[in-house]
Amino acid sequence: MAEPAEPNLTSLALNNLSIGNLENIDLDVGAGEIVCLSGTSGSGKSRLLRAIADLDLHSGTVRLGAIGQSDMPGHRWRSKVMLVPAESAWWHDTVGEHFPERSQEPLQQLGLEAGAFGWPVSRLSSGEKQRLALIRALLRRPAALLLDEPTANLDKDSTERVETWLRDNIRQQQLPTLWVAHHEDQIARVADRHVHIVDTGIEEQAMTP
Repeated sequence: MAEPAEPNLTSLALNNLSIGNLENIDLDVGAGEIVCLSGTSGSGKSRLLRAIADLDLHSGTVRLGAIGQSDMPGHRWRSKVMLVPAESAWWHDTVGEHFPERSQEPLQQLGLEAGAFGWPVSRLSSGEKQRLALIRALLRRPAALLLDEPTANLDKDSTERVETWLRDNIRQQQLPTLWVAHHEDQIARVADRHVHIVDTGIEEQAMTP
C-alpha cells in the first residue's frame, strides 16, 4: 500500500506552549519567515527550541502546517523541524560520514575548503563545526528551522557569509525559522520579526529600520 501523501507543511505554530519558566507561548512563524528570539541568559531560549523540536517535556501544542507534533514519531518530527544547536554533535570519525550528500557548493559559499568532507572531526575548529552543522541540516531537507545562535563561534566575515546563505536558503525553500540571536545589528539584518522573552512570556519588539 502506498504511503499517504505528505501534508502541506508551510508554517510553524505554537499554542499555549509551556516549558520551564515559560508559560502559554503563542507564536506563528510563516513560510519563509525569520523570527529572531532574544532574551537574557537563562531565560529559556534554548529550552523553548528543544520543546518545539520535541526533545524536552512540555505542554501545549506545536503544529507544522496541517500536522501536529503529536501526530508523528519524535525522530520523524525532528527531521522536519530541524534544530541546529549552538554546540553540534559529531559521532563519526570523519566529517563526510555525517552527510546525506556531499555537495561542494555550500562549502564554497561558507568559506570552507573543498576537502572538508574528508577531514577528521577532531581537527575541526568551533567555527568550522558550526558552519558544517548548518550545511548538514539544510542538506537533510527540513520543513522548518530552529537555529540556536548559529553564528556564535564565527568571526565577522564568516558571520556575514552564514547570514546571507541562511537567508537565501530560508527564502528559497520557504522554511519557517526561529533564530535565537543576541545582537541587535544581526537581528536588524536577518529578522522579519523579533520577539523577546520577558518574565514568563514573549513580547514582539519593534524592528529597527
